Amino acid sequence: MEIGLIGLPLVGKTTFFNLLTGAGRPTGVPGETKVHVGSAAVPDRRIDFLATVYRPAKVTYARVDVRDIPGLDPRGGDRAAGVRFLEEVRRTDALCFVVRAFGAAAVPAYFNEVLPFQEFQELHAEILLADILLVERRLEHIKSGKKAAKQAPVEIALLERCLESLSNEQAIGKLVLAPEEAAVFAGYGFLTVKPIIAAVNLDETGLRQGNYPQREMLISYTAERGIPLVEVSAQIEAEIAQLHPGDRTEFLNDLGLEEPGIVRLAQAAYRALGLISFFTVDGDELKAWTVKEGSTARRAAGRVHSDMERGFIRAEVMKYRDLERLGSPAKVREAGLLRVEGKDYIVRDGDVIHFRFKV
Repeated sequence: MEIGLIGLPLVGKTTFFNLLTGAGRPTGVPGETKVHVGSAAVPDRRIDFLATVYRPAKVTYARVDVRDIPGLDPRGGDRAAGVRFLEEVRRTDALCFVVRAFGAAAVPAYFNEVLPFQEFQELHAEILLADILLVERRLEHIKSGKKAAKQAPVEIALLERCLESLSNEQAIGKLVLAPEEAAVFAGYGFLTVKPIIAAVNLDETGLRQGNYPQREMLISYTAERGIPLVEVSAQIEAEIAQLHPGDRTEFLNDLGLEEPGIVRLAQAAYRALGLISFFTVDGDELKAWTVKEGSTARRAAGRVHSDMERGFIRAEVMKYRDLERLGSPAKVREAGLLRVEGKDYIVRDGDVIHFRFKV
């Protein structure tokens, strides 16, 4: 599962990519055309707490893949660059729109002033337009065909609904589909079905004041469409990354923050992909595993090892909240809260699971 970072030129995408992945890629490169791909750990206070309970030698966090896509220049007139941009977007499972809300004389703003809402609209419009053109071409192809397929009336009706939604700047991922429509819809590869996150790149002043140009407009627009919005300062995050871990809490407190913004961004990306974590303790390793929400215990066992899925017997499950409240696995057992579940049990976010299997 991969999330794509997209934005206009010089908004801080690659800085965020570096902070998430530790890749150390060059930043602020005008006309950059190279795509960067990396893996980001998803910080989770639950695994930090579990580490104090189990005291493992090794702790492994969940991870999410990140793709840093070169900046989009809608006014650049480079058609080939626009095509490459959309091709890269299609490779992703979710999108993070990075918009600029920082002032820096050395880095000219795209619109010659800081307009994060307008930047977001430019990116959103590009994605919407790509889907509109796809729908229009498909409708034209169906209607001009000499031999209409049996599903043509269903497909035409569906595409016309999609076009209406897109024309109203509404993503089509939330359309309610009949079973026969869903089968047709799945083959289109629409971009607006991808989950979106808005990441606002602030300077220190904006972060401290909790304000920046067009903030209310951006908040209102994203809230109406159910798009998570994360306000982060790449400048501050880079400074935090250089600090000794013991000094970070004091630095964050001075800024009025509970945790680094890059943590919230990683977690938002994880949720946008529809992922959850469950935890295992095997020998000396505590590990967070990633599965799609709604996965069964047997499927989750397969994430740990294929033998566990093939020879699945049962899953012994403790809820994280019970462990946190009672303080130890022994006390969870004493309270009768250790559950034995079968292969069809739906894994919950935060479950601590021991799989029994035989092959």
